Amino acid sequence: MGRHPGEVAVQRRAGVRLEDHGSARARAEIPEVAAGFLRNQRMIVAGAADDLGRLWAGVLTGPAGFAAPEDDRTLVLHALPAAGDPLHGLFAAERDVGLLAIEPHTRRRMRVNGTAVRAGDSLVVWTEQVYANCPKYIQTREPIAEPGTPAGLGRGDSLGRRHLDWIAAADTFFIATRAQGFGADVSHRGGNPGFVRVTGPRSLEFADYPGNGMYMTLGNLELDPAAGLLFPDWERGETLHLTGRARVEWGEDRPVVRFDVDEYVHLAGTLPAGWTAPGYHRFNPPV
Repeated sequence: MGRHPGEVAVQRRAGVRLEDHGSARARAEIPEVAAGFLRNQRMIVAGAADDLGRLWAGVLTGPAGFAAPEDDRTLVLHALPAAGDPLHGLFAAERDVGLLAIEPHTRRRMRVNGTAVRAGDSLVVWTEQVYANCPKYIQTREPIAEPGTPAGLGRGDSLGRRHLDWIAAADTFFIATRAQGFGADVSHRGGNPGFVRVTGPRSLEFADYPGNGMYMTLGNLELDPAAGLLFPDWERGETLHLTGRARVEWGEDRPVVRFDVDEYVHLAGTLPAGWTAPGYHRFNPPV
């Protein structure tokens, strides 16, 4: 892949003048240190577009070893999106996928982007981009239980009171984006509770805190406004999946992303129901 024009446009707007700084620098191969990290993971966030072009993010879980690098370009996930998950059934044919392996208690994370297809009870991923991210804005927490049995708790186009309160109190969410010809991507967003602001029954916004200056998420949104958000409920083991459209507004301080919801899916049993108390990152900006 060549330089991502969306990333270049956003970097220039943000004052980043580094040459070839962005996804074009990511290697396709899985280095051994990354392979070791992936083998230890018990949770991976995945993002992909459905057949209507809507972006969704979901979560895959399993015992350590369920994410198994087979060679330097192939990762096998011995898990599939559960029934009810918006990603369920999408990988009967090969399609773009973004993956985020995240270990909250160590604040380590790694992105693996490429294409994926179902093979029996597993997902086979052929990698195009493999790279680590800095630990900024990750809240430390560790599971003290196992995931339950996934079950649907609702689906619709307008968020309820509990959903709005959930979003307003969140300290973590994940965002899936994509750009035609450049693949799909999933990124982490974190901050102190209140860093995501509910602006209506079908809308929210959040400031985009400074990171490594690659601007992969905002770069994708520059070319395609479709996005999928995933909010975890760490205490109940539930997930709230949102799909919709995002736009970036640039102010004097930092960019603000405004998101309009087209549809939501609320699932139980997708995460462990119970984690240690969060340790907030010292670089989280005040809300």
